[in-house]
Amino acid sequence: MTVELTLQVPNRVARRLEPIRDRLPALLSQIAEARPPFSFPPVMTRPVNIPLAYAEVIEFLVSGPPPREITAFKVSEKAQARLRKLLDKNRESLLTSAEQAELDLYEQIEHVMILLKARAHASTA
Repeated sequence: MTVELTLQVPNRVARRLEPIRDRLPALLSQIAEARPPFSFPPVMTRPVNIPLAYAEVIEFLVSGPPPREITAFKVSEKAQARLRKLLDKNRESLLTSAEQAELDLYEQIEHVMILLKARAHASTA
């Protein structure tokens, strides 16, 4: 069984989501079905190559937060500072390929969080 979900987002957000539109259902399903790996110690749950903000979002979502916490979620100041640094380097066209890949991951998780926050907000309204 599937359900059609309609979201109202600003035009700028819609433009940013368009390239991944076909993947959004799968991304949302993966996040919604994620379960915390209770059998592993926390230090083992974050592979070294996952950016901090991405790991924070994943750890937050697998905890099964209620809608109110989803709408209020923000990554740590450390993760925000890293993102600002990447964005500054991107504006100056100074990103390495690894940094570009990291920035691309941030963009992907941002798209997913926008959708989740919209859905969470709608469920509390």
